[in-house]
Amino acid sequence: MISSRIFAVLAWAALSVGLCSAAAAQALVIGAKEFTEQLLIAEMTAQLLRASGLNPHKGTGFATTGVRTLQERGIVDVYWEYTGTSLTTFNHVTEKLSPGETYARVKALDGERGLVWLSPSKVDNTYALAMRQADAATKGISSISDLARKLRAGDQFRLASTVEFVTRADGLKPLEQAYGFQFAYGNVIGMDPGAVYRALSRAGEFDVGVVFATDGRVSASELAILRDDLSFFPSYLLAPVVRKSTLERFPHIKAPLEKLAAQLDNETMAALNAAVDVQGRKVEEVASDFLRSRALLSGP
Repeated sequence: MISSRIFAVLAWAALSVGLCSAAAAQALVIGAKEFTEQLLIAEMTAQLLRASGLNPHKGTGFATTGVRTLQERGIVDVYWEYTGTSLTTFNHVTEKLSPGETYARVKALDGERGLVWLSPSKVDNTYALAMRQADAATKGISSISDLARKLRAGDQFRLASTVEFVTRADGLKPLEQAYGFQFAYGNVIGMDPGAVYRALSRAGEFDVGVVFATDGRVSASELAILRDDLSFFPSYLLAPVVRKSTLERFPHIKAPLEKLAAQLDNETMAALNAAVDVQGRKVEEVASDFLRSRALLSGP
């Protein structure tokens, strides 16, 4: 659900564009979902656009449908989305497509709604199921099919899931249908992404967790990602998505956003996420250091 308070802040920022000051005339709103990767990429975007002479406002903490709704309504100008999310959640496409086909399809479909997908990064942040490495080895589970066989045989597993995954079109129920299994009633608990890792750290409480492929906490927590051997999850390439009207007003934002995208891949993103989630560094500091290290932002 969209937070009314955040909605009001973003609405105010959008309306401020109509003011007469030069600063307001250069204002735009950057949206982001509420997990580290999105917070980092939103902060990088804000720093890049500020360096381009614009006055960016950040709005974070949204669910997937919330930030997309705000963009379609003209309140959010730009946010970074994942191709698989647009394909399944916003456009309801269920056929299996290659990464390139997925990008081309969502670019075309969202283009009809006035949204422009810029060149994507190499970040493919797919959903994944993970177990503690020791438990996976002991139980002989290396793939989702292995887990499904255990569940069909009557074994009990408790799943720590992100709240969104439980109801998504590319989430839990379709995954269970594709692999032919079902977690027992009461064995799926929804929580925020960070809580999933804390839950899995306590042996005996949860057996499986829903994680993101680029999350730096996966390796730090000694988790084993279960292979998606039926290729259920689509490609989730991360790319900046901008309102067409915004791009027409500020055409110069395309180049810095695409330069940033070109610098990002799974290994890089996992390291950036770990700097925040494992090392405890501030999002603003990690974003600034990365931009300067790649010569995307000048200054000391």
